[in-house]
Amino acid sequence: MRITRRVAGRRQRAALVATTGLTATALLLSGCGGSSDSGKGADADGNITLTVADFGQFGYKEAGLFEKYHELNPKITVKEDTTAEEKNYYPKLLQQLNSGSGLADVQGIEVGRIKEIVDTKANSFADLSKVIGVDEWVSWKAKQATAPNGAVIGAGTDIGPMSLCYNRELFEKAGLPTDRSEVAKLTAGGWEDYLALGERYKKKAPSGTYFMDSASAMFNAVVSSSPEQYYDASGKPVYQESASVEQGWQLAARAASKKLTQGLAQFEDQWQAALRKSTVATVVCPAWMAGQISTYAGDANKGKWDITSAPGDTSANWGGSFLAVPKSGKNVDEAAKLVKWLTAPEQQAAVFKAIGVFPSNQGAYELPDVKNATLPYFNDAPIGQIYADGAKSIPEAVLGPKDGVIKDSISTQINNMEQRGTSPDDAWDAAVRTIDKAIG
Repeated sequence: MRITRRVAGRRQRAALVATTGLTATALLLSGCGGSSDSGKGADADGNITLTVADFGQFGYKEAGLFEKYHELNPKITVKEDTTAEEKNYYPKLLQQLNSGSGLADVQGIEVGRIKEIVDTKANSFADLSKVIGVDEWVSWKAKQATAPNGAVIGAGTDIGPMSLCYNRELFEKAGLPTDRSEVAKLTAGGWEDYLALGERYKKKAPSGTYFMDSASAMFNAVVSSSPEQYYDASGKPVYQESASVEQGWQLAARAASKKLTQGLAQFEDQWQAALRKSTVATVVCPAWMAGQISTYAGDANKGKWDITSAPGDTSANWGGSFLAVPKSGKNVDEAAKLVKWLTAPEQQAAVFKAIGVFPSNQGAYELPDVKNATLPYFNDAPIGQIYADGAKSIPEAVLGPKDGVIKDSISTQINNMEQRGTSPDDAWDAAVRTIDKAIG
């Protein structure tokens, strides 16, 4: 699925993470010394410039990692070329792959694109399986970037384990528990429990407020927490028969009909205003979403929000990317070393501390800056623990090349149910027509 965090989803700074502070010693760990590359990309003095093309915000600049890498490797300078939105970045990447020119030494790839890249362009990228410690990543993350021949074409950067963000002040006014452990108990049975909690909220909800911001976000969380989503293992689209799609659709239709949702398109102006005005009580929260809430809810709402585990005993993943090394680069060996270093536990922990995106490298979970991390904005929620626990319960799912088209088409029709009152049957038929036309 194409889970682009867009400008608002990835570029904004996350709420300040309170940690023990990453030491300079930790950053030095797994640093690369010297150059074993062929030297074809070096100047007369042996200096090399590595280019990294990515989108949104990967956090390397904010964490000071490129400067640190130069300190560890004085003859190597890293330059980053960032495209604001992934939807503009990806077509350019495909064009460059097709022409065989213009590629950076390192290219970022969004999780929603990795399946298509693995299926159609794997031979254009270096195999990193002998460079990175594949077993260090959560297993499903590594498999997403693994080609049928066993080549690993991308090293995992971040992931988006699911949690639930809720407005403590609105919960209190509605007569609901505000302690995060009590809220978790109320939704322990899964998304049905989540809607039941919404019914309770609605009975005493402050005027002009809603239980959730978007039923399509809930739909995405339901589907993403299942191993069967839009495609089966053979690559056949099965969204019309998928149990998780059916469950997510029915829950979204119920939320819309019972007016539990404000029906907002996430990240758009109205959604931002709703956070600022405190008109929504809950937001489905992948790890990076906390930064969005704190940014748009603003300082006036600091301490009013909290974070607890996602409904049910199976978490979901929403987001994440990879770093890949094109074979056509002049500095393939050095680029692979840079990728290994950037995705090592210490560096992923530094990025988490800087911008709040959660590591995919499991080795980072025991480092103090992840394990002990809290978010002061969210009532000091222990996000390191919450996200790590969520990451461990995310099922291995089959990704398809057109997941994003399917998800976006369904989300559009859910929004029509919320905002226009479109019947569930008419909305579903419209989604199917759009999807079948797009995927053939």
